Amino acid sequence: MSLRLRLTVLYTLLVFGGLLIFGSLAFGLVSLTLLSQLDSDLEDSATQIIPSIRINQEDQVDQSALNGQARSEELIFQIWNSEGKLIYSHPTFFQSPITGNEVVYSSHVDTYASQRGNLRVRSIPIQTSRRPIGVLLVGRSMVLIEQAQRQLVIIMIALGLVLTPLSAQAVWLINREALKPLQEVTHMATSISKADDLHKRIDLESQPSSEIKELMKAFNQTMERLENLLNSQNRFIADVSHELRTPLTVIKGNVGLMKKFGSGDPESLDSISSEVDRLTRLVTDLLMLAQAETGNLPMDFRVVELDTVFLEVFQQMKVYAGQRIRLKIEDIDQVRVRGDIDRLKQVMLNLISNAIQHTPDDGQVSVKLGKKDGMGMFQVTDTGPGIPSEDLPFIFDRFYRTEKSRKREKGSGFGLGLAIVRWIVNNHEGRIEVESTIGSGTTFRVYLPLWDDPARWEPPD
Repeated sequence: MSLRLRLTVLYTLLVFGGLLIFGSLAFGLVSLTLLSQLDSDLEDSATQIIPSIRINQEDQVDQSALNGQARSEELIFQIWNSEGKLIYSHPTFFQSPITGNEVVYSSHVDTYASQRGNLRVRSIPIQTSRRPIGVLLVGRSMVLIEQAQRQLVIIMIALGLVLTPLSAQAVWLINREALKPLQEVTHMATSISKADDLHKRIDLESQPSSEIKELMKAFNQTMERLENLLNSQNRFIADVSHELRTPLTVIKGNVGLMKKFGSGDPESLDSISSEVDRLTRLVTDLLMLAQAETGNLPMDFRVVELDTVFLEVFQQMKVYAGQRIRLKIEDIDQVRVRGDIDRLKQVMLNLISNAIQHTPDDGQVSVKLGKKDGMGMFQVTDTGPGIPSEDLPFIFDRFYRTEKSRKREKGSGFGLGLAIVRWIVNNHEGRIEVESTIGSGTTFRVYLPLWDDPARWEPPD
């Protein structure tokens, strides 16, 4: 069953239920009004009859005073004495109590069945100053009320038979217009699926503000994310292919030379070893990113003395910089954080090695560790050529490089280091910032939450 049909059935049932409730209320109100009017008429009739009742000295109803008086044919009344004897009846063929088998000597109004149909009867005790001597029963037929009730039921049924199909048709048409945006979304999704075109979007300008428009907006955003992911995947495949092609070509060329000349010269073996190392690093970095994105990369959170890690990394990078680059510490402070010590060390190594790699000979790389704005701060500043402003938003993307860095030198990276750094920092609830000026150099700053109270810090999921 389609959504449109389900909504139509639902709203039709609601309309039918509303009509049923309205009909029941109307029936009850009309019935109550008619009964109230009938009870009022009975009260008036009893009021007119009571003055004509004469009581003799023996506390008996004088029957002769009642004879000969004109009575309405619609009105039925009886007088019974206290011994249960019928004193007077109008019409005369009523010789049994119009209230049933027994006469109740109390004041009340009720409905009773008789040979003339249902009767509405009012009972009024007849009393003297000394004792009750009988009861007056005044009744009227309920035929007119019952006819009105039946006519009302017929009218309600007729209205239900007419209004229910009309409402169903109206709801069907309304649902068609209301669900048109959903049909547009379905059509767009089907079109995208058949054409394999993620560039298509739903036009939101022509849509009125509603929940459906929000759904369309979410659909467009989802398609944009899918398109970006697909483009990222395509770029990733292209970049991986490019990165693998170069070392494999070098290895294949050297192997060919070794086969041609029948010997393995040291230079060829060194080249092969170097390219194999590059491939190993590439595979390792790719594996780490894949594990990180799928949530399968293990993280061992504990309290870390970041200054100790900082000094250890500095000594390693001091050897890496050698005599070509001046590597110095601007400032160092005691900083304690909670995190994975190996991943934090990887952040420092990647940022410092990246700065050394992009700094020309006789340049300088300065590092600093301290506290700022209530957070631990690790900073790396180089005197390299700088990063163009148009490239800054993308430097943390996988395999992204500026045009100058596309020409790889021996031992250069693959454009994965900064992507790994950002993931590690984000998963330590930190942030990373970069500032760069063409011709002056680049500064990276990593901010991490300080550790003070274990109860206030929980590792990310």
